[in-house]
Amino acid sequence: MSEDPFDELEAMLASLFGPDTARDAVAALRASGLEADQLARMPGMEDLGSLSPGQLMALQAQMRQMLDPSQGANWTMGQELALRTVRSGGDPAVTAGQAEATRQALQVADLWLDTATELMPAPGQRTAWSRSDWVEQTLPVWKDVCAPVADAATSALAGALERQMREAPQVVVGEDSAEDQVGALSHVMRSLAGTAFGLQVGHAIGELAAQSVGATDVGLPLTRDPGTSLVPANVEAFAEGLEVDTDQVRMFLAVREAAAARLYAHVPWLRSQLLGAVEAYARGITIDVEAVEEAVAQVDANDPEALRAALESGMFAPQETPAQTEALEALETLLALVEGWVEVITARATAPHLPQAMALREMVRRQRVQGGPAEKVFARLLGMEFRPRRVREAARLWELLGAELGDAGRDAFWEHPDVMPAPAELAAPEDFLTLRRAAQDMDSQIDADLASLLDGTLGYADGAKEADDGGEETEEE
Repeated sequence: MSEDPFDELEAMLASLFGPDTARDAVAALRASGLEADQLARMPGMEDLGSLSPGQLMALQAQMRQMLDPSQGANWTMGQELALRTVRSGGDPAVTAGQAEATRQALQVADLWLDTATELMPAPGQRTAWSRSDWVEQTLPVWKDVCAPVADAATSALAGALERQMREAPQVVVGEDSAEDQVGALSHVMRSLAGTAFGLQVGHAIGELAAQSVGATDVGLPLTRDPGTSLVPANVEAFAEGLEVDTDQVRMFLAVREAAAARLYAHVPWLRSQLLGAVEAYARGITIDVEAVEEAVAQVDANDPEALRAALESGMFAPQETPAQTEALEALETLLALVEGWVEVITARATAPHLPQAMALREMVRRQRVQGGPAEKVFARLLGMEFRPRRVREAARLWELLGAELGDAGRDAFWEHPDVMPAPAELAAPEDFLTLRRAAQDMDSQIDADLASLLDGTLGYADGAKEADDGGEETEEE
């Protein structure tokens, strides 16, 4: 290694970003007060001179990937970490027997559901996924969900890091001003912030992949194409410790997955409304810049581990606003209605076939309420909970509607978002139909009065009747 470690770093950066950017970046590092011996002690710096050409190319490729400023979050590295997280905990390949058992369970689930709902089976394939498959199949939707939050969070973090560097004592090197040096590193700061956020989301997705039994566990439609899927390894893990046969557990979870898939496949507005509620929440995102700057002042910008720990602590989480509260209420209500309908339909479909259906229903409820470590990470990073409250109220509402209106009348409420229960109505499911009918009667009366007003007969019938009654009384007198 060269006597000056800055020279080694500049040579490597020059091969990545060109000599001008490398010179400015190293000059800014020198000006920030970083000593040569501190740089030499950084992990990996002492080995730069001993790298083979192939190892150096691999390191350069990794740095290009890490410092890619094209997106708010570095999803490539996030996906890689998610897959590493899954594989480190064990990701058994799907056997031919598991794949066949899963396909059969999903096919039978649709037959059972035909007796409980008017919605048709979802098109698409019936498949068995490994945990890695779950990551790869659901990541595109996670990008859609997380991207607006990632943009806001990484912009705030990068801005705070840049301001910290601007306010630090500067030493002008050569002909470059301190402003030029800071500017040369601005895109690197943004890239590092995006990488930190992407890695945190990737880690959470990896943990969630070790728990999820299908594509609809968090309520959101996590695949873009219709179909139904189960993760056999997680189904078997779910069954461990239960006094229920694994085949019954697989069938129960297959019915839940197939029921949710029917909703998303045949209710055209549902997917867009759910993701639209997430987007409405994201539009209102504001980052507490003062809190970020205060936190960054205590974080070494040259220490990726410190940035990771800061993100994990939630100090860069979005701040809730009134607009976000309204969007979250809409999202939570819709998620509760989806989960409540799936719960009721699953109970109806499995009752004649699975002796332990009620016990499994309560087990799923308990798991959804408790959540897991991955959900807690998403709550810190996104400010959103994917475990809706009022699921019991929603399930009670769908049970009442089915008992009074039948399956067709109950499922007809999914025809248009305007007829779906509102949050206040969900709080009192027993009063829902009474209040709706009273409102319909009032609307009908208003429509009738308006029609009478337009054709000039408003009040005519009553007036005519009063006149007739008066005439009869006069004749009797």
